[in-house]
Parts: sequence; C-alpha cells; structure tokens
Amino acid sequence: MVESTPKCKIKDSVFTNLFQDKKYLLQLYKALHPEDCNVTEDDIADVTIKHVLVDTDYNDLGFSIRNRLMILVESQSTWTANIIIRALMYLVQTYHDYFKRTNQNLYGSKKVNIPTPELYVIFTGERKNTPSTISLSKEFFKGARIAVDVEVKVLYQESEKDIIGQYIIFSKVYNKQRKLYGNTKRAVIETIRICKDRNVLKKYLESKEQEVVDMMMTLFDDEQILKAYTKDIKDDATKETERETAKKMIKKGKMTLEEIADCVSSLSLDELKKLEAEIA
Repeated sequence: MVESTPKCKIKDSVFTNLFQDKKYLLQLYKALHPEDCNVTEDDIADVTIKHVLVDTDYNDLGFSIRNRLMILVESQSTWTANIIIRALMYLVQTYHDYFKRTNQNLYGSKKVNIPTPELYVIFTGERKNTPSTISLSKEFFKGARIAVDVEVKVLYQESEKDIIGQYIIFSKVYNKQRKLYGNTKRAVIETIRICKDRNVLKKYLESKEQEVVDMMMTLFDDEQILKAYTKDIKDDATKETERETAKKMIKKGKMTLEEIADCVSSLSLDELKKLEAEIA
C-alpha cells in the first residue's frame, strides 16, 4: 500500500484553518496588541481576500478591529522581500473592498474614513539576522523617499506564551519531522504529538486532530504537480529549440539524420525524418 503524502502547503493550510476560528484570531490580535484588553470576538471582522471563481491573488489573513484597524498577516516559510509588494497589493484590494462595503465615495468631496493599516509576516523558516521590519523603500529603492512606502513587521520568535510563537514552533517542528521521515504521514503524526506534549496549539490540535491530519495529507501533492508542470514547459521549450537547430543542420546537409539525432536528444530519428520531409 502506497502511503499518501502531505500537502506541501501544509503550514499555510493549518495557518488559515487555525485563524478561521475567532477565538484564535482574538488571541492573535492580543499577541500583537496586549495593551488592548477590551477587544472581544464581536469586534473582529474577517476581511481576508477570497476569490473562489477566479484565478487571482488572495492573502493568508486579513481582519479589522472596530473599523479602526486593518490588519493583514502573511505566513512565509521562505524568505523573500517580494512579500512587501504582495502585502501592498493585498492592502489596496482590502481597502477597495472596505470602501465598497461601507458605501464610501472616493470621488466625493467628503473625506472618507479609513482604518489604520498594520502589515505583518510570520516567518517560519531559518535565516540569520532576521530583521524586525522590512520596507519597500529600503529593500527596493535603497532607502530613497518614494511616493508610497510600505512597512511590514516580521514576526519570527518561537514562544509557548502566545499563539503566534506557538504557530512558529509548530511549523519548525514539522520541518524537523519532515527531515527525519520525509513527506509521510508519520511526520504529520509526530508533529502533532510533539506539539501537544509541548502545549503548542494543544487545544486546537486536540479539538481538530483528525481534521488537521486529513488537511495535511493528500494524494495530490501541490508541489509535485507544480514541478511536473514546470518540467513539461521546460521540456517543450527545449524540444522547440532543438527542432529549430535540427532544421538548420538538415538544411546544411553536412550530417546524417543519425548524427543529428545524437546532437538533439529530444527528437527521435522518426521525428527527424518527418522534419526532413517538411523541409523538402
């Protein structure tokens, strides 16, 4: 029996599922703003960009607090400064949806009400000297003053004390288990066991353990599908390039088809014969 493999976007899936529950979303907000003691679940509105029927960008998590704060959070396991640009695009789309939802006229003379934006990336990978903030100006324009700057706060500290730190621990435990056991169900089960023993996301994992296992396991490995698709494109491009090369070699007439076949490995001798007939 072949064991199914976990989705390669496993941590993103757990991240999204975890914070769909408002009690955990409230914990996330309080980790970001411990000074704001009076906020309740009722004060939080989910504004995550969701596109079901169209193929376009969507963000990991977005929520507002009493229409005064607009908080966007991304989970990132691989370091890239491009997250700044994506965060900017998500923020613009989120504001667009907000103005439409609140019936505010951007073309009128009355100044619109706009929530204060906060942008975060939860970084779960390994990197030396991870910065606490990254900005569009510094990363892309050498610190120059630009018309629109964007600052993203980077959260990367492991901690059992808050749900952000626990999620980072969960992600790193899974990375270690995957190195030990590969992309297998055992890596998933061990991750859940270790995290529960360490009191990391324990209540979430206990209440949704089977759902988490099912979510993490899949027969259709997204990354493998993407790799196969990329390889197909690359192979097609290589074949087309070698086809043009073979055409030139056939026209010159200095090599036999057998000799040309040794030079252009993506084309068979039969394909070269057909190509020769087309040229003739």
